[in-house]
Amino acid sequence: MTERRHLVTLGMFIIDEFAYLDEDGNPTSRTVPPQIGGGGTYALLGARIWLRPHQVGMIVDRGHDFPEDIQKALESFGKEMWLYRDDPTRETTRAINEYKGDFRGFRYLNPKLRLTPRDLWNTVYEQPANVHFICSPTRAIAIVYEIQATAGWTPTTIYEPIPDRCVPEELPALRSILQFISVLSPNAEEALSMLSINAPPTRSLVEHACQQFLDMGVGPGGTGAVIIRSGSMGAFVSTRAKGGRWIPAFWGPEDAEHVVDVTGAGNAFLGGLSAGLLLAQNDIYRATLYAAVSASFIIEQEGMPRLKTQSNDSGSLTELWNDDEPQRRLNKLLLDTQAEQS
Repeated sequence: MTERRHLVTLGMFIIDEFAYLDEDGNPTSRTVPPQIGGGGTYALLGARIWLRPHQVGMIVDRGHDFPEDIQKALESFGKEMWLYRDDPTRETTRAINEYKGDFRGFRYLNPKLRLTPRDLWNTVYEQPANVHFICSPTRAIAIVYEIQATAGWTPTTIYEPIPDRCVPEELPALRSILQFISVLSPNAEEALSMLSINAPPTRSLVEHACQQFLDMGVGPGGTGAVIIRSGSMGAFVSTRAKGGRWIPAFWGPEDAEHVVDVTGAGNAFLGGLSAGLLLAQNDIYRATLYAAVSASFIIEQEGMPRLKTQSNDSGSLTELWNDDEPQRRLNKLLLDTQAEQS
């Protein structure tokens, strides 16, 4: 039997297309080729920054139109990360991102294929240690119940509610599954919206929202964590046992020149968190440092970060992401965090 994966995501693979509109809604001359997309894809890359390809996994539904350049790009991060399901009768799931000034619209161009834990059965991805999913709280009920019904599988569940379903009407569904969620992580706007708090995010409001979710009983016996991702403010991490703590973003408010495109940063954050839970022996606060570093590599460019290897002084190979070492960023962020808390 093959070694089980540390992290498998149930997020979808999507080919992203782009349209840039002027103030009147007409197309501009700016063009961007189709790119790798999907929250699951970004989450897996966030974990891959820290882990080896054989430790993570994702199912990719590959239609008859799957581009060769995207296939090569995916496999440049490691072939073992991807389990392809081919269907020559359908197109690969595609979505269009429409930009009009600061407004970003998103819609699917063809039917999407959702994944559930059942799709992992009898594959090399069966029963991973961590499972990540992105969906509405209502749909999360079915995912959680499939996990619970799988004998002998008690994974760490990392759940991020899908943005357009972070509404007060979904709160009852969320309450019904929180006892089965190890880590709940909306972003700040999503958290406040779900709790009917109609105000711009501030640190105090984020902390208040985090406590409200904890009081609902996250994790078995209330042992879970809530992490509210708050952009350049950082992330607020809280558990009932150890309380709350702010973890700074690697690129903070003073680093705007490094922020090119935040698409996928939250997803990558949670993949990095999963890797951090392994590397930091389940210390949720230290794990969040890994998460922040993963997000930092995503926002520096449009699309995926660049990966290359180089030989170090000992002759072994070191992986560089965007020409930088993740460990260097982690060490810097740790020092920044210690300075902020002292």
